[in-house]
Amino acid sequence: MLQNASIPILKLKEFLIVSIQTDLHDRMAEQLQYDILHRISETNAKGVLIDISALEMVDSFIGRTLADTAKMAATLDADIVIVGMQPAVAITLVELGLSMGEVRTAINLDEGYELLKEELVEETPQTDEAESVAAEAEEDDNGSV
Repeated sequence: MLQNASIPILKLKEFLIVSIQTDLHDRMAEQLQYDILHRISETNAKGVLIDISALEMVDSFIGRTLADTAKMAATLDADIVIVGMQPAVAITLVELGLSMGEVRTAINLDEGYELLKEELVEETPQTDEAESVAAEAEEDDNGSV
C-alpha cells in the first residue's frame, strides 16, 4: 500500500527539509533524489537538510544515492547536510568503504540548519563586497574627468 508514498519535502525560508521516516528501498531512494533536485530547481533553495535519524540501516546503494544527490544539488547551487546519522549507519558506511564525498553531516537538525545558514552568510558578503568594489570603481571612473 505505502510503496508509492513519497517522502515530504518541506520548505523553510531558503532551505528544504527532508525527514526520512521509513526504510528506503532502491526505487524510493531514486524517486527521492529526483524529488529533491526538482524542488531545489523550482524553489531556488540554497540548502537541503536530510534527516536520516529514523534509518537504522543504509546499504551501499542508498549511501551512494545520498552522496550523488549532494553532488547534483551542488550543480544547482544548493548545499546538502545530512543530519541524525545513527552510529550503526556510520559504521556500516565505513565498513562498506563508501565515501560520502564532501557531504556535510551534523548531529541534529539544529546544527545542520546552522551549518547551512553559515554557508549562506559566507556566500552573501562576497557578493556584496564585489558589488561595492564595482560601485567604487564606477564612481572613480565617473568622478575623474
